[in-house]
Amino acid sequence: MNVRRRLIPAAAITAATALGLGTLTACSGDKAEAANTGRFDVVASFYPMAFLAERIGGSHVHVTSLTSPGQEPHDLELSPRQIASLQDSDAVLYLKNLQPSVDDAVAQSPVGTKIDAASLTTLEQHGNEVGGHAAAHDTHENEESSAKDPHIWLDPVRYAQVAQGVGKAFEKADPRHAADYRKNTTALVRQLTDLDQQFKHGLAHTKTKVFITTHAAFGYLAERYGLTEEAINGLDPESEPSAARVKDLETMAGADGVTTVFYETLVSDRTAKTIASDAGLRTDVLDPIEGITAKSRGRDYFSVQEANLKALQQALGSK
Repeated sequence: MNVRRRLIPAAAITAATALGLGTLTACSGDKAEAANTGRFDVVASFYPMAFLAERIGGSHVHVTSLTSPGQEPHDLELSPRQIASLQDSDAVLYLKNLQPSVDDAVAQSPVGTKIDAASLTTLEQHGNEVGGHAAAHDTHENEESSAKDPHIWLDPVRYAQVAQGVGKAFEKADPRHAADYRKNTTALVRQLTDLDQQFKHGLAHTKTKVFITTHAAFGYLAERYGLTEEAINGLDPESEPSAARVKDLETMAGADGVTTVFYETLVSDRTAKTIASDAGLRTDVLDPIEGITAKSRGRDYFSVQEANLKALQQALGSK
């Protein structure tokens, strides 16, 4: 995505090197702590990656996430301690082009196993609109140029492909536990396949196929299940829409029977509520599952995805 790409300051890298292993082991309560746990130490960039590592690795892995619960992952800036933790881990699991600071740290890290989830499935160019016929209502050029959409975990099929790749990487990096990694991967992929079927059947018959979101995170999900995502802000969750874009969305909502403007828990809902109020629509949460907090409608990836399905069914008028 690289909509706001920033390099890690040289001073941060220097400080991370100076910290060394001794400092890390002296502060075991730090969320970035990863090295020398006696298990296969994996640093994950944010929740969807950590979830895969935990489910596939089971008791054999120690997983730490660089992104704290409730933190907006797109804006993550790594501390020197986090950079040092990454360098001392056995593996890093990340999603390239989602978090520039992580990309830079991984590129400069000597860690032996670097797993880029984006390389394990296919990525597409997505802008403010994805799927269906809604572009016919838009008389203005897309406000944000299309970019490779990183939100692959919201499509259960692509997420399953990533899980398979992660499982193979774990097997290669830690062959002593390869059989368990293989078994855990198979179980996770089966559960993701079941989730795919829930979405497929649950969204097969609806009054409308168009939904509006503040953040263009659901393009892959929309394409997978024959829907159209119309995003207010595009791939950057904090960009501001133009007046023309807002007007187009209000016009499209009336033409396509849209009832709801979706927002997410980690970003301000102000724009969504303003557009919904002006257009006579209601608002609801559609969670991009970038982190699990007390506000999440579920305790893990699967329960939140099931809540997302229910929200979409209600908004789209499931028959």
